[in-house]
Amino acid sequence: SHCFLYLYSMKNQQEQDRLLQASLLRNMELEAVVAHLQMEKITLESENSNLQSEHTRLESEKSHLENLLLKMDHELRQLRRMVFGQSSERYIKADPDQLSLDFGGELQLEQEREYLRSCSTAKKSQPTIKSHPTRKPLPDHLERRDEIVEPSSLPEGSRYIGDEVTEVLEFTPGRLYVRRIVRRKYALPGGDGVVIGELPALPLPKSNAGPSLLADLLVGKYQDHQPLHRQIEILRRSGVSLSASTVNNWVASAVNLLEPLYEKLRARVLTCDYIQVDESTIPVMDKDKPGATRKGYHWVVRSPEEGCLFFHYDRGSRAGRVAVELLKDFRGAVQSDGYGAYEMYEKKEGVLLLGCWAHARRKFGQALGNDPPRARFAMEQIQKLYELERRIKDDDLSKEQTEHLRKKEAYPILRAFEVWLEMNLSAVTPASSIGKAIKYTYSIYPRLARYVIDGRYRIDNNLAENAVRPLALGRKNYLFCQNHEAAGRTAVIYSLLGTCKIWGVNPTLWLTDVLSRIQDHSALRLEELLPDNWTPLIQE
Repeated sequence: SHCFLYLYSMKNQQEQDRLLQASLLRNMELEAVVAHLQMEKITLESENSNLQSEHTRLESEKSHLENLLLKMDHELRQLRRMVFGQSSERYIKADPDQLSLDFGGELQLEQEREYLRSCSTAKKSQPTIKSHPTRKPLPDHLERRDEIVEPSSLPEGSRYIGDEVTEVLEFTPGRLYVRRIVRRKYALPGGDGVVIGELPALPLPKSNAGPSLLADLLVGKYQDHQPLHRQIEILRRSGVSLSASTVNNWVASAVNLLEPLYEKLRARVLTCDYIQVDESTIPVMDKDKPGATRKGYHWVVRSPEEGCLFFHYDRGSRAGRVAVELLKDFRGAVQSDGYGAYEMYEKKEGVLLLGCWAHARRKFGQALGNDPPRARFAMEQIQKLYELERRIKDDDLSKEQTEHLRKKEAYPILRAFEVWLEMNLSAVTPASSIGKAIKYTYSIYPRLARYVIDGRYRIDNNLAENAVRPLALGRKNYLFCQNHEAAGRTAVIYSLLGTCKIWGVNPTLWLTDVLSRIQDHSALRLEELLPDNWTPLIQE
């Protein structure tokens, strides 16, 4: 029995050892599986993180491509508008009764086709009456040079009964002539010396360029946009050869002579209490990069009430510091577009900042292809404001009447439009054309609405924008300025010629007279030579 018990215990012990061994092996297998699963979990988490990163990247790329698509679509619409669209920015609502222009006939309704057929039939049935154009008579102020033509054969005894006059407009190109100033010399009796006639004042004493030639060169370049090299070629056809350096020196010296007048004009504009400001570019040669140009900026300041303006050039900068220096002593209303350099004047005491509705209208006009319903609604509201301004102009209302009418009719439109802008600001994509238009208009809306408070204020900044157009035309012809000094001289001459244009003064006559007189004119009476005060000397 002891032997049996011993054998049984040994067998039981072996079974327990086997089970324990099997359990240990199973545990090791489970641990290996857990380790494998943990490794797979780490791998999956890493892959998931990579996928999330890729998803984020793709979302960002998608957003970028969508914005790029919006931008390219906006640019394409702008280019199409520039090439095929109307040049006027005035918004005219489409007439639903207006027949569509469909040259292929594919978009015409049957009613339109029937209407066009009836018009064509009626047109064919009407007799054709040839219209004879009437020639307008030539202006009376032009010189008449009579050319008498007798009949080639005149029978004896014929009696003169009158004339048959045919007027033909002819042209004599500008002619050069030499002005000889002959000063008589006289010997005094008794050998007391010699007296000689006094030499008249010349604009450039050490030059043989007369005031009329200098005036023609200045007007040719800055008013008629003819570069100096073209004018030199025109003079060469008249038999006078001049070097480019000589003519450039003449022009520079003549403009420098006019600088005191420019300073008077500048001071006069800045003493007004309502001005309009705009900027325009002009290429300037970069001395650090031979052959290259840098973008310079001219600032134009115009007084709508005084009828004068001036250009300002400060090393070609468009930075806010230029506006600070330019308007540091100004007190009154400043009207401009939404350029950020003027935002500082919102907090400056004594300065009221006005906005420009033409710029806001332009933004919504560019968004018509992006969001027609919203853009069209905005354009219609702005058009209501402009229609009111046209009524004011047509009826020639006084300042007080203008203020009353604006507060009565324009103010409700402005309040309702502001609410609409606020409601739609968060409902559009910020990068879209309509989003940019709404954001731009809403961000400067207080400035845009302030024009109603004073009958003198304009609804837009167009007068200042119009003043920079000659500069834009000029730079397309003479291309660039040689240096900052030359660009500064363009500011002087554009200021004076621009004021001549406002007052309807012939710039050539004005410059010829002023260049003849300015050397001897009193500095205390320079105001007399400004275009609006100018009275030419009576020539004997």
